[in-house]
Amino acid sequence: MALVYRGFMDALYLCCVAVAGTALVLISAVIPWAVFTRYVLNSAASWPEPTAILLTIVLTFIGAAACYRRRIHMNVSYFVFLLPPLIRAVAEFVAELLVALMALFMMIYGERLVEETWYNTIPDFPSLSVGVTYLPIPVGGLLLLLFVAERVFIGVPADSETAEITPD
Repeated sequence: MALVYRGFMDALYLCCVAVAGTALVLISAVIPWAVFTRYVLNSAASWPEPTAILLTIVLTFIGAAACYRRRIHMNVSYFVFLLPPLIRAVAEFVAELLVALMALFMMIYGERLVEETWYNTIPDFPSLSVGVTYLPIPVGGLLLLLFVAERVFIGVPADSETAEITPD
């Protein structure tokens, strides 16, 4: 069962990386286009800025879940590595629980945000629901929770960053 779940998490991770990477590439294309239309053509396009913002939301929440799984997210662990092994394990477990709580918060309140804004529209994209633009928040929370469950129940993936700062 653990092997099946790990395989599913590997595939989910690759999807997260593909989505976040695509968002980053699109942001990198949209912003220069906005600069080009504004300063070269002297006719600023109205859609690049909101598009970049929407893509940044996707990049942030989906990319953060992927980074968390690979242990390449920001963290400060120097003092944790100073702890004896048993206390370190407890501290790391508590940290996982706190991340799980944050993921639940994102899922619950993100879903409420999506629901409350579902029938609002974005002026530059009248056919796009504001609720749709906030979907990466609860989806990112769900992904994060799945990755936390993976760490807690079957351990950190073997391909994760293992570079640790150990005190000398």
